[in-house]
Amino acid sequence: MGKINIVKVENKAQEKAFIKLPRIIYKDDDAYVPNFDFEALNTIRGKNNTIKESGPFEHILAYGDGKLLGRATVGINNDINQSKGIKEGYIALFECFNDKEVANEIFSYCIKWLKDRGIDRVLGPLSLPNGEDYRGVLIDNFQDPTLVMNTYNKPYYKELFENFGFKKYWDCYAYKYTVKDGLQERFGKLIPYAMKKYGFTVEPMDMNNIDKEVNDIKTIIDNAMPEEWMEFIPPDDNQINIIRKHLVKLIDPDLVYMARDEKGEPIGFNLALPDYNQPLKEINGRVLPFGLIKFLLRRKKINRMRLFVLFVIPEYRKKGVAGAIYYNCFKACERKGYDYAEGSTIWEYNDVMMRDVVKAGAKKYKTYRIYEMNF
Repeated sequence: MGKINIVKVENKAQEKAFIKLPRIIYKDDDAYVPNFDFEALNTIRGKNNTIKESGPFEHILAYGDGKLLGRATVGINNDINQSKGIKEGYIALFECFNDKEVANEIFSYCIKWLKDRGIDRVLGPLSLPNGEDYRGVLIDNFQDPTLVMNTYNKPYYKELFENFGFKKYWDCYAYKYTVKDGLQERFGKLIPYAMKKYGFTVEPMDMNNIDKEVNDIKTIIDNAMPEEWMEFIPPDDNQINIIRKHLVKLIDPDLVYMARDEKGEPIGFNLALPDYNQPLKEINGRVLPFGLIKFLLRRKKINRMRLFVLFVIPEYRKKGVAGAIYYNCFKACERKGYDYAEGSTIWEYNDVMMRDVVKAGAKKYKTYRIYEMNF
C-alpha cells in the first residue's frame, strides 16, 4: 500500500464519509446495526453530546490508494481534566479495516495531536463527552445482537490497539437477564423486606413531571458519583438538558425507575431503553423513503431492552436499592413479553453493581475493553 493520508473532517462530504464508513466495514456482519444517518450526524456535530463545549477535538479520516480505510475522533475533555487535575485525551468512534498500518497511522496522528496540546495520556475508545454510547472495544461474544447505544466491532480491533502499544485500562461488562429463567426467588422475597427495613420506595419515572424528575436525577448523580471515578464527573445543567432533550423522548416509562426515601427525597434511579436496534436493523438505519414509518411500526415488536445507567447515593448502597430497581425493571420486561434484558456497561471496579445484577439473576455475557497509553 502506498502512503496513508490522514484528513481532517471539515465539510459535509467528509462528514458523510465519516458516518458511512461503518456500513462498508460491517457490510456482511449480522451483529452490526447502523444508526439513523441523521443521528450519526448529530453525534459528530455535537447535537446529542457536549463534544464542542468540553474541549478541542478533531474527526479524522484515513485514506490509502484513494480508498477510505479508517476513521477516529480525538479530543480533550477539559471539564474532566480540570476537575481531576490531569492531562488526558480520548479517542472515540474508531473504525478501521483489518490493516495495522492504517490503524497505526490513525493512532500516531491522534497521539501527536494530543502531545501538541500538552496532553500526556490517552484513553479509548470512549464515548464522546456526556455520551453513554460506543464505549470500549468488544473483545468477546461477537455473535449475540448489539443492543441500542452499545458497541460492536470486528474481533481484530483488539489486536489493532494492542499492536500499537495500548494497554488495558479497565474492562466494562454486559450482563444478560433471560426472562424465561425468571428472577431468583430468594432475591424477589428480599426486595420488599429491604424496602420496609430501610424505608424507601421504587416507582416508575413520572413523565408528567419530567423537569422535576430530571432535576432529581442530577441531584442523585451529584451525590452518588465517587471522586475516584477518574473517567466521569457529574453533569452540569447543560448536560442535564441534553439528557432531557435527547433521551426522554425515547424513554419507555415502564423501564425507568426512581427510588425515594421516606421523605420523598431522590436516592437512586436508572435509565433504560427498549432495544431500538431491532427496528433499526430491519430498515438498515435509513429514514427515506419509508424507513421512519417502518421504524415506528416495528418498534412495537421490540422484545428486549438495555439498562445503561443506574446510580444510588452512598447512604443507601448495600441496602437493596439497586437490587430493587433491577427487580422492578426486570419484572417490567416480563410483563411486556420481552425475551431478555441487558445491563451494560458496568465497569469492572464497580463490585456493588455487579453483585446486585447477578443476585437478580443476570449473567455476564460480553466484555468491552478501555485502553490507555502514557506518553
